[in-house]
Amino acid sequence: MEKNELGLWGEQKAVGYLKAAGYTIVAQNFRCRAGEIDIIAAGDALLCFIEVKTRTSLAFGLPCQAVGRKKQDRIRRVALAFLQRNPVYEAYALRMDVIELLCLPRGPYIRHVTGAF
Repeated sequence: MEKNELGLWGEQKAVGYLKAAGYTIVAQNFRCRAGEIDIIAAGDALLCFIEVKTRTSLAFGLPCQAVGRKKQDRIRRVALAFLQRNPVYEAYALRMDVIELLCLPRGPYIRHVTGAF
């Protein structure tokens, strides 16, 4: 599986996981001048900005470790831009999450890191 395919596969699995957990998908691949966020999901007056990281091995560490300070800052700026464009969500509590996936021979491993940063 190529890198782009792996990323799309991971995002699809993450969306399925979130829906099964009771979240509503508000947006996918939201883009603005500040950057891009993979998934925006809502549940119980909570709005989650979610970065999805997918890997085929642990050779470079856990997938969530790839979300460094620079990426975190970019996601925060994207979240602010989203809220400016969608004021209906202003009253929601905000949370920044990471969903990490490992594509393993026995099946995918999914971990939802809530409040990751």
